[in-house]
Amino acid sequence: MRVRNLGILAHVDAGKTTVTERFLYLTGATHRRGEVHDGTTVTDFDPQERDRGITIFAAAVSCDWAGHRVNLIDTPGHVDFSDEVERSLRVLDGAVAVFDAVAGVEPQSETVWRQADRHGVPRIAFVNKLDRAGAELDAAVASLRDRLGTVPLPVQLPIGREDGFTGVVDLVRMRAYVWADGADTFADLPVPDDLRDEARHRRRRLEETVAELHPGALEEFCGEDALSGETLTSALRDLTLSGDAVVVLCGSAYRNRGIEPLLDAVVAYLPAPSDLPPVRGEVPADPGAPFTALAFKVNASATGRMTYLRVYAGTLRKGDTVLDATAGRTERIARILRVQADRATEVDEARAGDIVAVVGPKSARAGATLCAPDAPVVLEPPSTADPVVSVAVEARRSTDTGRLATALARLSEEDPSLVVRSDPETGQTVLSGLGELHLEVAVEKLRRDRGLEVTVGRPQVAYRETVTKGVAGLLHRHVKQDGGAGQFAHVVLDVEPAADDEFVFTSTVTGGRVPQEYVRAVEAGCRDALVEGPLGGHPVTGVRVTLTDGATHPKDSSEMAFRTAGRFALREALRASVMTLLEPVVEVTVTVPAESVGPVLGDLAARRGRVTDQTTRSGTAVVSATVPLAELFGYASRLRGRTQGRGTFTTRPAGYQAARG
Repeated sequence: MRVRNLGILAHVDAGKTTVTERFLYLTGATHRRGEVHDGTTVTDFDPQERDRGITIFAAAVSCDWAGHRVNLIDTPGHVDFSDEVERSLRVLDGAVAVFDAVAGVEPQSETVWRQADRHGVPRIAFVNKLDRAGAELDAAVASLRDRLGTVPLPVQLPIGREDGFTGVVDLVRMRAYVWADGADTFADLPVPDDLRDEARHRRRRLEETVAELHPGALEEFCGEDALSGETLTSALRDLTLSGDAVVVLCGSAYRNRGIEPLLDAVVAYLPAPSDLPPVRGEVPADPGAPFTALAFKVNASATGRMTYLRVYAGTLRKGDTVLDATAGRTERIARILRVQADRATEVDEARAGDIVAVVGPKSARAGATLCAPDAPVVLEPPSTADPVVSVAVEARRSTDTGRLATALARLSEEDPSLVVRSDPETGQTVLSGLGELHLEVAVEKLRRDRGLEVTVGRPQVAYRETVTKGVAGLLHRHVKQDGGAGQFAHVVLDVEPAADDEFVFTSTVTGGRVPQEYVRAVEAGCRDALVEGPLGGHPVTGVRVTLTDGATHPKDSSEMAFRTAGRFALREALRASVMTLLEPVVEVTVTVPAESVGPVLGDLAARRGRVTDQTTRSGTAVVSATVPLAELFGYASRLRGRTQGRGTFTTRPAGYQAARG
């Protein structure tokens, strides 16, 4: 298939959106260069994205290059929107990871890299912003090796440094690509004399590394003491698809340098849909197979509902009836759209490998499988992160209460990482998400898109509870007799701490004293009990439960009775255990002028932060610390005040730790 489905991944401000804009411009999909700072980009089309200067929502676009259709998703770089990245990676075949040539691997670029690892998505790397002061390709490549644990394979050598960066030497073809100021295309030239020795040395090092990793290349290298361009290209593609190494290119997206070779690398090294094994569910990428697709994004606006699909098999045509296998209902496809961010072109069909949007399905959620009614299949949905921050929201006018409930339901449809619930104690509506900015954006959508005036409470973090010291041999008998069939279940549990914040359930019951179906019911009851812990009603995590004994009644025992017994037994056991309150913590990376380090360190200490690293380079200090999430509300304004507006910070989740005073 001459199709590439790829995402652009990076830390915030590394240049993802600018790379995407240059792709669109150079392929002829747009006729002007969109700029983030001017608010003229295609993919950052939402007013909030333009106001804040960051990508918030994953945007899908398509373009054509070298006879291939490139379906591209520009993903967010801020940690609060990592769930958008997760859903995108679930349906992508490959990715371009963008890194800042000065900063190298940054916290969020490491996070999205690990997300891509979990999904097995092949990647190539693009070291951006080589025209910046302090930019250094070798240092950025070293950070890929050290922080990501990968084998980087630089296939280019920069021509010039910082402001003098004008092009690259292609180490595969051994040619120089030079861009004149303001030029849209490059000049293909011989390698400059002053770089010839360095280029030969780097080409030799590239061949040696590839030969070590690729058996076919090793055979040619041993026989010829060199690799041909064809063998090197083929081996680089194989290593990219297997994930054994990462091809590294470089350039400056803002100055339009290095983008055409990057597009060539996308076609040369990243996979087509047919290059990958069948997705889970054993669905082959065949247009003639029964239709199968995964919904990965929903736009539920007041004017209509649009569902984004990745078609894995078969062909979808306008007017087709499909089965939502997740919900068990049929839906009719009214329109099929090829999306260009906030614009769309209607098409008659979508084939295996396509990424499109459809109009018609009324209830399909992100993660739903749509398939042919006569060939049902369920694909694995993308995982959704647990919320860590909550705010209470209410309409300022009582007459808007119903509209607010509808708007919140649509928000959670579009973004499954937003959770809406009612507080049973206060009756307030609580909106939970992945961070303070995540919730700010959601509330602003209520105001802008729905025209609602809402009041918002102070953010609260999502605590958890865990067992520090458990109990053994806790016996619980559930007996209920109120006429007719009764309920009887007898269980004995051991409870102890478990590693990695997991719930682990095992049974050591012998002699058939508790049948296997009742053991499963006890486990289900224990999971019910984990929803609310004894300290404050928070979810319980990090618990190992062992069912050691039990008894049944020949008539009155049932799965329901044992599930109830499991629930009450674990609740009782948790009340008898020593419990600890856990709070979410984040890794904070603060970048400030060197003269401001003292006040910043003092402020982090006051926020119960633990400094883990501190470096200074060219008058700029970078401080890394682990800080409780609850202490970071309002930190942005405090940091600006302490650094005269010159300080910045980024965060990424670092799990949970015991709450301290």
